[in-house]
Amino acid sequence: MNYSIYHLSHTDLDGYGCQFVAQTYFKNIKFYNSNYGKEIDERYSKILEEIKASPAAALILITDLNLTSEQARNFERQLSYLPNKTKLLLLDHHQSGQDIAERHAWYFLDSSRSATKITYDFFSSIYGKNASLEKLVDIINSVDIWLNEDKNFEIGKVALTLIGNSKELNRIMFDEANTEFMFSLLEQSMAFFDEQDAHIVLEDNIHAMKKNFFRLGKNDTLGNLVSKYNVMLLEKLKDKMTINYKGHKGILTFNIGGVSIVGNDFLTQNSDFDFFMDVTSRKTVSFRSNGKSDVSKIAAELANGGGHQNASGGTLLGFRDSFSYDIIKNQVLELIKSKEGLV
Repeated sequence: MNYSIYHLSHTDLDGYGCQFVAQTYFKNIKFYNSNYGKEIDERYSKILEEIKASPAAALILITDLNLTSEQARNFERQLSYLPNKTKLLLLDHHQSGQDIAERHAWYFLDSSRSATKITYDFFSSIYGKNASLEKLVDIINSVDIWLNEDKNFEIGKVALTLIGNSKELNRIMFDEANTEFMFSLLEQSMAFFDEQDAHIVLEDNIHAMKKNFFRLGKNDTLGNLVSKYNVMLLEKLKDKMTINYKGHKGILTFNIGGVSIVGNDFLTQNSDFDFFMDVTSRKTVSFRSNGKSDVSKIAAELANGGGHQNASGGTLLGFRDSFSYDIIKNQVLELIKSKEGLV
């Protein structure tokens, strides 16, 4: 039977490594990433919603995430409510999950290997080995379980930093693009594995690797390329991200980063928008305008803030951080309704 695969994994090198392995073997696969805690539950719920909307049989693959006992029970129970045939498989290496693994047949744990190596060993035993992929797997394995005497350890450290420090795209708003970015970095890094002093060569090329991904046309600084790429993504999603306040049309983003550059670039290229609003996990909010609205007044009314006509900020005191853009936007829409006297 052919399955649609929904792959939930961690947000570090090992987590993305598992997904990079999976996409080598499967095409009908969708990726989700999560840190620990509440986000795992939100991502799992999102997966279930998508499975319910599809008639195809599904496999939920979870890697490099250690569930709590309650999560494991709930995940198993929720599967029983699905109308179509859905399988659950978890591949992990965190020793703290040993008791849970013993109680659930779908929960596989081996603390002697990284999750990436477990994933590769599992699928390569079924679909065949891949020499170049195996080299990447060994590198990730060496650093993730800290084999500091291993020949791959030093380049593994560089790869760990490469993924850990690549925050140019916001994965809450642009999850698919962020996954493509991580896969691109991993794939590009493979070209340096056989070089002399490969760890140094890889580190020396990180800047160029990032520019290779973000360049849409002519060369530019990395900051400008990232901004243009973010604007491109925002333009694709601008209908979903549109908000209106007292006759002014705005776009709402979350933790966009570099809001002055991205905000100005977006407003310059999208003249039908009057302001740019970015909310952060810390409850702070930044507003930008190109002269079409006074964002100092908007900031004062919505966020107890102020500033300049084209650049202002404030704080959303009642804001609750979330891992879902829709939940974030709904909070802002409710705030706008309250300020406009609609509730």
